Amino acid sequence: MKHPYQEPSRGVGERLADLLPRMTLEEKAGLLFHHVIGAQPGSAPAGRTAGQMMDEHLMSHFNVLGTGSPRGMAELHNRLQERAADTRLGIPVTLSTDPRHAFTDNPGAAMPAGAFSQWPETPGLAAMGDVDLVRRYADTVRREYLAVGLRVALHPQADLATEPRWARISGTFGEDADLTGRLVAAYIDGLRGPSGTWGPDSVAAMVKHFPGGGPQKDGEDPHFPYGKEQVYPGGFFDHHLAPFKAAIAAGATQMMPYYGVPIGAGYEEVGFGFNKGVISGLLRGELGFDGIVCTDWGLITDQPVMGELHQARAWGVEELGPADRVLKALEAGVDQFGGEARPELVVDLVRSGRLDESRVDTSVSRLLAEKFRLGLFDDRRYVDPDTAEQTVGRSEFRMAGEAAQRCSLTLLKNREAVLPLRGRPRLYVEGVDPAVAGEYAEITPDPSRAELAVVRLVTPHEPRPGVFESFFHAGRLDFDEDGLSGILDLLATVPTVVVVHLERPAVIPEIADRCAALLADYGVGDRALFDVLSGRFEPGGALPFQLPRSMADVEAGRPDVPQESPDPLFPFGYGLRYPAATHEHGPEERVRRER
Repeated sequence: MKHPYQEPSRGVGERLADLLPRMTLEEKAGLLFHHVIGAQPGSAPAGRTAGQMMDEHLMSHFNVLGTGSPRGMAELHNRLQERAADTRLGIPVTLSTDPRHAFTDNPGAAMPAGAFSQWPETPGLAAMGDVDLVRRYADTVRREYLAVGLRVALHPQADLATEPRWARISGTFGEDADLTGRLVAAYIDGLRGPSGTWGPDSVAAMVKHFPGGGPQKDGEDPHFPYGKEQVYPGGFFDHHLAPFKAAIAAGATQMMPYYGVPIGAGYEEVGFGFNKGVISGLLRGELGFDGIVCTDWGLITDQPVMGELHQARAWGVEELGPADRVLKALEAGVDQFGGEARPELVVDLVRSGRLDESRVDTSVSRLLAEKFRLGLFDDRRYVDPDTAEQTVGRSEFRMAGEAAQRCSLTLLKNREAVLPLRGRPRLYVEGVDPAVAGEYAEITPDPSRAELAVVRLVTPHEPRPGVFESFFHAGRLDFDEDGLSGILDLLATVPTVVVVHLERPAVIPEIADRCAALLADYGVGDRALFDVLSGRFEPGGALPFQLPRSMADVEAGRPDVPQESPDPLFPFGYGLRYPAATHEHGPEERVRRER
């Protein structure tokens, strides 16, 4: 005989009312923790496998790290669901993921596409500024995630890129609040699916990082203690809320606060995950958000990351022990703890009388309601590995991703219309696969014998110690003297097309002045790049943020203020097109035809 909570025909409220009283305190506490597991069977980046955490801590939320085959990921999901179905109450597992549809490889932020279709990074979506395209992109993400059992997207990132040095800019839609708000709303629509309501064919969006993670002091990231301060010298705190208001209006059901401590903003100077004024007062009270609030990863416990011990990101409350940190976060309004497996702390707080079990019930109800809405208790508990193989990376998705890569390319300079290339010129290339370039031109290893050079660069950064820390590209945005001189020597030898990957806004005035042509990319494959260089397609992007003229301008800027430079090298929204009649397809025609 089925219990009412197991009957799909009943409403979410009725199912919750039946299930919650059946749960032990330990089962409730397990729901409040959301730790990492590997995409490969048996891998345990957190030191324990999902099975161990299910058995020892009664957990049912896991963040999948790393890449695997579609079949392997689907089978892993099904094995976990089978294990969950055999538990006392059969509460299903929810699997989440950071972005995995582009080029970034940072275990703390995003994974490369692997078997999934590959698109430009989020600033590239912003460079196109196309709401419908972003909705279709998110719909593709939804369909590929569903196929392998991923049900919570730990994205989109609604932060504003107002501090050019910040390491997380490659996950944002740029620095404009209005554009970001429109695209975040479209992204959520795409993840929700064509029905227009959250249901079994949806992927929930955990929007981050409330109340806006961009205004970091000196651009340093609060994953690390030296980046804990979030500052508002321009008084733009409310400006950074705008995209989150758009996300709430679009129906977002989950939010992630960032690690930072708000300095001089009128709130308690503790990390946002512990901040009652920000979560209960602002997010829940003023903005009316009643969904799940999950902390960013690792606020409670010192833990090893990639073999290195990292301090818990309990900024502003470092003096508190783990139990008191959990209590402060719950009192602030948090429902779930990311990157942690410490439900015994919640159990002890309740049994010691320091935390009322009704407060736990409030969060458990939100978490269970999401599982019910997503159909995880019902038809969506299992996925088909054959369908996963057929869906993930299917040709139409890959073609759409490549079309978006091409369209996002942003032409910043084109001296004497050197682009598009004509015929099969003799090229010297750096940072490009010569075999791919050879499909479009004759390749020479000697720049002095070339008619033209094509060079791919990446925005500079300052190397940081530590394995995990090295993935966060922060610090200066200009090339050092040795690096710059080598580039300028080449530009003096042969007319050069420079393609710079803008994972952050690069400071490149000398390069921009001396190159023959300059393009910005936000994640583009070599073949897609040469399709545009050769004139088969036209670049269609516009800068989603200013490019600074100097590091002095960057350092003088206020981290919370957008588009502040009075004389940028290139302004927000800048982008050229090829001369008329020199390319086969315009950007909008290209995306439409190839989608």
